[in-house]
Amino acid sequence: MRIVLDAMGTDHHPAPEIYAAVEAVRRWGDPIYLVGPRDVLEPRLEAYPDVRDRIHIVHASQVFRHGEKPGQVLRQKPDASIAVGIRMLKEGEADAFVTMGDTGGALAYALLILGRIRGVRRPALIAPVPTRTGKYCAILDVGANAECKPEYLLQFGIMAAVYVEHLWGRENPRVGLLANGEEPTKGTPLVQEAHRLMAASSLHFVGNVEPKEVFAGEVDVAVTDGFTGNVVLKTMEALTKLITDALKEGLTLSWQTKLGALLARPGLRRMKSRLLDPVEIGAVPLLGVNGLVFIGHGRFQGPAVLSGIARAREAVAMDLVGKLRDRIAASLTPQEDAAS
Repeated sequence: MRIVLDAMGTDHHPAPEIYAAVEAVRRWGDPIYLVGPRDVLEPRLEAYPDVRDRIHIVHASQVFRHGEKPGQVLRQKPDASIAVGIRMLKEGEADAFVTMGDTGGALAYALLILGRIRGVRRPALIAPVPTRTGKYCAILDVGANAECKPEYLLQFGIMAAVYVEHLWGRENPRVGLLANGEEPTKGTPLVQEAHRLMAASSLHFVGNVEPKEVFAGEVDVAVTDGFTGNVVLKTMEALTKLITDALKEGLTLSWQTKLGALLARPGLRRMKSRLLDPVEIGAVPLLGVNGLVFIGHGRFQGPAVLSGIARAREAVAMDLVGKLRDRIAASLTPQEDAAS
């Protein structure tokens, strides 16, 4: 299995990426292709003679940095590590690409180099969110498309259902449409029309869902536009930090609370691991592009990057792109098929 890892994606690159590459080779035995400046990577890899021959450096002289506008630098940086790694996918030299770099940059390069799966209107970024049941719910889009049309949301649901069915092992996953009420008349015109399309589709569509149903684990997939999904995700992250910080402050007020914290430590650790633990999540796929592109967060450390590689390996093993192609093709009307 050929996994390409962007060595320049995290905020503290390339140390987390090198850690992940070394551990991935030790764990699975397959070679890792590490993309970045050779003069930066080569000296650091000398410290790992046991795996050095299975970590292949692919030179990239440029870096797409967080905060840069894709439209301005997309063609100015053809040798950026993201571009080089995705180009390897395009040319059949790799099975999956993993980056902790800029989401907008990864999306832009993926669309430019790989293009979309035939029939896909827009790619979407999927993210797992914790639920009361202990299982994750897949929410999308969480940032790839700020503005959407109803037919985009329908395809998001189709693609997420494929992902959840084959990578999470949930047969006939329940798909909900994120809204401000359960009734079909609730929500914006976008949500109302998307509801009509999804209800008429072959999806196991359970209707509109509010956040309370999502976090209760009553759906396997929650569909929304990229602006709303990104706000939901960032709100969850901020709320998680608020809760953990408040707990830390409250549990260190006195010797009695410190004793209570000591006794409650196992439970607190379990709670933290369930609330968007980056080590477990690792990276999420950009669904709809014609190749496996996984994107994580720039703040991630080595163990989380390693988990991103693990998620990519699972997708390769399950032929996720092939299954997405088949399901999208089956969902198209003759007119849509002819136009795609």
